[in-house]
Amino acid sequence: MRISIGNDHAGVEYKNYIREYLLIKNIEVNNYGTDSLESVDYPDFAHPVSNDVNKKKSDLGILICGSGNGVCMTANKYKNVRAALCWNKELAILSKSHNNANIVCIPARFIEKEEALEIIKKFISEEFEGGRHERRVNKIST
Repeated sequence: MRISIGNDHAGVEYKNYIREYLLIKNIEVNNYGTDSLESVDYPDFAHPVSNDVNKKKSDLGILICGSGNGVCMTANKYKNVRAALCWNKELAILSKSHNNANIVCIPARFIEKEEALEIIKKFISEEFEGGRHERRVNKIST
């Protein structure tokens, strides 16, 4: 599995914590995030992750910013991306199983990094259910 990850200044600690877990699990990680706490622009990190997922260079993406909203809005501009803002495990499960999300967006200023990791674990392990959900997902892209 290959995962692309990106973050702005609000998500540095979270990115490093999550990346360490992914590498231990032998998951290949494309790291597009900043390692600086200096203010940066979240789209600069969301675009490369979204492009990788859009072009199937990565299986999944992880984006982290303060609220999760900015990176989510940016990611969802890509035709083949279904980015989901998740602040708990249940949303991560539903975003994958019902919506076939391929990028998870984490709000670093609103959850603890341990909860963020639990969200990531659920997101990467959950499977899309298909069936009635596939019909709906197929209507997302026009």
